[in-house]
Amino acid sequence: MNSPSGPPPGSSLSAGRRTRELARTVGGPTVDVLVVGLGATGAGVALDAAARGLSVVAVDAHDLAFGTSRFSSKLIHGGLRYLASGQLDVAHESAVERGVLMERTAPHLVRAQPFVLPLTPLVPHRQAALARAGFRAGDTLRIAARTARATLPPPRRLSAVETRHLAPVLRGDGLRGGLLSWDGRLTDDARLVTALARTAAARGAVVLTRVRALALTGTGARVRDELTGEEGEIRARAVVNASGVWADGLVDGIRIRPSRGTHLVLRPDCLGPLPAGLHIPVPGESNRFVLVLPQDDGRVYVGLTDEPVRGAVPDVAEAPETDIGFLLDVLGSVVDVPVRRDDVVGAFAGLRPLLDTTTGGAPARTADISRRHAVLTSSEGVVTVVGGKLTTYRRMAEDAVDTAVRVRGLAAGPSRTVALPLV
Repeated sequence: MNSPSGPPPGSSLSAGRRTRELARTVGGPTVDVLVVGLGATGAGVALDAAARGLSVVAVDAHDLAFGTSRFSSKLIHGGLRYLASGQLDVAHESAVERGVLMERTAPHLVRAQPFVLPLTPLVPHRQAALARAGFRAGDTLRIAARTARATLPPPRRLSAVETRHLAPVLRGDGLRGGLLSWDGRLTDDARLVTALARTAAARGAVVLTRVRALALTGTGARVRDELTGEEGEIRARAVVNASGVWADGLVDGIRIRPSRGTHLVLRPDCLGPLPAGLHIPVPGESNRFVLVLPQDDGRVYVGLTDEPVRGAVPDVAEAPETDIGFLLDVLGSVVDVPVRRDDVVGAFAGLRPLLDTTTGGAPARTADISRRHAVLTSSEGVVTVVGGKLTTYRRMAEDAVDTAVRVRGLAAGPSRTVALPLV
């Protein structure tokens, strides 16, 4: 029996439940919405649709958060980078969704994280002034998004002593101080996806892992149980393709340009105590930073890169030595103790599902492709949602379901997820 503060009835996902629901679903009655992909966006779509009272089936060829959603920086960020590049709508959307997660839907999963941008000799005064103005603009975004100052404190200038106190590993020579800012941080990105899937299940959604969609139409999909090899049909009034970097393999006419984001994992004693994370400016870049992210177990993540991925998209991306070397070089530009290759105990890479909208030649770098999400409808009526980022999964899901409801003529009200707490 559930206590008042315990998980709601029907939220547990198990092998037994999967077996029962798979048997009822494949070849069974037509459902309102079939969702393909159970990363943050797909699980968010399942929850959004189920919360509107629609019958939902969500499938994934692997497990919850198998792809990009488990290889993030675990940050719920306010879109400061997009503000600097003139993407005001993306920046505002990020700030709003950050506030939703931190104050309404998932305060148990997201907390405030302090960051220090050290003002070293490699950061000229003009760049420091721009960064400080950017952080002030980011705080204006927080205000516009109606996120409380108690949730995210304002940025401020730090003395050199304060900077070394928050990041003792920094090299002291020439350190002029630092800039302190705050952002949202997940305890675990895969746990967020699990919470989304379980909340959807509690509202009646059927969540089926290890069920691969082989082909999509506007009225359903042919699927295969990856545990038994058995195939069958799932019929649906609307189909939403939320398979991320694999989306263009299921629907024609979509061009995905994956971008690899690599993180290093450093052993716990490598950098010593780190009360705050670090923003380290990338030399020669005006608006790119390497992040140093202390973890609860003492390990430290250092990331991330933004490199194009060509050819077939792998199930699990590998972090190449070139990425590792780049991140170590940038880290080495500010720390007092050299970080060597053997200090790296692991590395992981996620692939961003960026929508390639270029004509007449792609941009030179994936870093230059917009992080706006897009909702596209195929000639057969399949709705595909791509682009975006982890922070804005809820808005992406809402837009995808809005489109499916409109295009397929489903009887459903507006989205309710902006105020729906996750289990």
